[in-house]
Order: sequence, then C-alpha cells, then structure tokens
Amino acid sequence: MQFSTPRRAAVVGKPIAHSLSPVIHAAGYAAAGLTGWSYTRIEAGADDLPGLVAGLGPEWAGLSVTMPGKEAALALADEVSPVAAAVGAANTLVRRPDGTWYADNTDVAGMVEVLTGAGCVAGAVVTVLGAGGTARAAIAAAALIGAAEVTVVARRPEAVDELRPVAEAAGVPLAGAEWDGAPAHARADLVISTVPKGVADPLADNFDWRPESVFFDVVYDPWPTPLAAAALAAGCRVVSGLDLLLAQAFGQFEQFTGVTAPRAAMADALARERAGAGSV
Repeated sequence: MQFSTPRRAAVVGKPIAHSLSPVIHAAGYAAAGLTGWSYTRIEAGADDLPGLVAGLGPEWAGLSVTMPGKEAALALADEVSPVAAAVGAANTLVRRPDGTWYADNTDVAGMVEVLTGAGCVAGAVVTVLGAGGTARAAIAAAALIGAAEVTVVARRPEAVDELRPVAEAAGVPLAGAEWDGAPAHARADLVISTVPKGVADPLADNFDWRPESVFFDVVYDPWPTPLAAAALAAGCRVVSGLDLLLAQAFGQFEQFTGVTAPRAAMADALARERAGAGSV
C-alpha cells in the first residue's frame, strides 16, 4: 500500500548540520511506502522554537527536537506524555489532527533499549556527566533498568538540584558532584556522558576506567570521542549516540506516521551512511 499524502517532519537543534536523523527517517518512509513524506534539518535554538512551531503549516506531522531545545519543546506543547512530564524534557513534538502539539520523550525508551543491550543490569551504580535535557532522560532510563544510585556530575552545581524532581519521580537516589571531581566517579558500573561535543574531551586523560564498566556517550560525531576511545582502550563496553539516535527514532517515526517503524531498513541506512563517511 502506498501513502502519498504530502507530509513533512524535521529535526530541530543548534547546531544541526551533522544530524543523521534525516537518513534514518527517510529510509523508513521509503521502506513503509510513505512516498509523499519528507524529513529535513532546521537550525534553531531553544529561544527560536516557539516561533518556529507557531509558523508551521498543517502539512507538518512532527519535529524531532535535539539540544538545546528539549525543555522548550515541553513548555510549548498542548499535551505532554507522562514520561516527558516526569523527565521535564521532550525530544518529540507530534502535530495532532486538530492542530495542537503533543510532546513525548522517546530518548528514555531508546536509552533503556541501548543500555540493556549493552549488558546493564539492576543494581548498577551510575554516573551521568552533564545536567541538561538528555541527562534527565538518562536518570529516568537508569531507574528503569534498576540502578541502585545515580551521581550527576555538573558544570553548574545548581543544575543538580533542578534534576532532583526527575530522580524522585523515577524513584532512584541522586547525588551531585562538581565537574572538577568527575574522575572520582569514573569507576561506576555505567557512565553516561550527556554533554555536547568537546565538553568531556579533557576528562579522557584523567579517568581510571574499570574494564567491567559500560560507557555510553550520546555524541556520535566525531567517533570515537576521546573519552570513548579511552574507555575502549581500557576494555569497557562502549555504546554511542548512534545507537540512541536509532533507538529513539523508531518511536518518533511511529508517532509521526502511525505506521510501524521498518527497523531493519532504518538501521541499514544509518550503517551505510556511516560506512560511506568513514571516520567522520
């Protein structure tokens, strides 16, 4: 069956030129027979998001929202999913038939899928680097896999307090640590870096990794990051933002289109794109 009604979707963030979301979603459209659909990139920061969304026409099915707009996306939605409300951030905006916007957070389910696939189990001690919108999803995901405790290492100490409601809603103990003290928390069972490209690079020479640890870096370009390379050299299991990008895209695709995500086609397209790009 072919679906040819013209519809649009996009990934929104700043910077956004590197995003591989168009590759994944476009492959899904093709595999699902959504011939009238298109998916693009839009450069926009958090302050730009309300005006951008207000100006979108009825042909728009949804937006994938990346840094730094996840909190802003939640605030402008007419209805919010329980997960997004608990996390306090949204990476998905879905246009409803009546023109209203629904906010969700598929990062959480995507992270759970990635982390369980990497062998994370209940009782894990978790370190999260960063305290932004993605860190909120990381705390929720850590709780869902049964983490015993989570320590957030933040560049702004007050940011940890902003995350406490998320941890309380998720039912996981939360501790805070200063950024300069990050190496002291490197030996956790699971370390998740949620900071933008380059921010965690200086930590690479200071982390004393345990080979039994899992390291998850939400950055995927360039790859490996210095911190990921150090973790790999220490024998850790390492997963990248590409794994999350793909896992969270499945839920977005289904909410935008109402069609089951063709996972194999979407994964194959991402793999081909990365293979063609080499190490970039």
